[in-house]
Amino acid sequence: MSKSPPKSAGHKTNPRIAEMLRVDHAGEYGAVAIYRGQQAVFKRSSKTREIAAQLAEMEAEEQKHLDAFDKLLVERNVRPTAMTPLWNVAGYGLGVVTALMGEKAAHACTEAVETVIEQHYAEQAESCKDEEPELAATFLEFREDELHHRDTAIAGGSQDAPAYRALSSVIEAGCRVAIAVTAKI
Repeated sequence: MSKSPPKSAGHKTNPRIAEMLRVDHAGEYGAVAIYRGQQAVFKRSSKTREIAAQLAEMEAEEQKHLDAFDKLLVERNVRPTAMTPLWNVAGYGLGVVTALMGEKAAHACTEAVETVIEQHYAEQAESCKDEEPELAATFLEFREDELHHRDTAIAGGSQDAPAYRALSSVIEAGCRVAIAVTAKI
């Protein structure tokens, strides 16, 4: 497959692709904030240092994704969402609250978020694979990382969290609302 030339900063990106990039950038921004919030709680105790280290690894992968979307926004001349400050506070807060509920609740948060995001990436990759094969490949690469995070959370006992079904449903619904809002604002 031949590599297409990078888009210039003056290039007008297809509005549908711009929406995808804006949403994904915000999502990765929020994921980094969630993991930072969880680590802020778990790093405080020697009993939870193992999960803190695990969360730091996942945050590093999310940061890699965020850095890629930072670059794509500039290359494609796409504005980030105006909701970034809210997503930062909401993500960090969600991370802190779920961590305060315990390791399993933190894992339930990860499972819920990553379930929505991996599905989102799969849909995006499918919808743009013909028009933007390299972007679709990026979505699929990042989806694999999200699946790994989800599977790690499940192995960590996410489904044993207190009020698992309610917690997961609320977080998944929040992610879907954030995606819809971020696509436009």
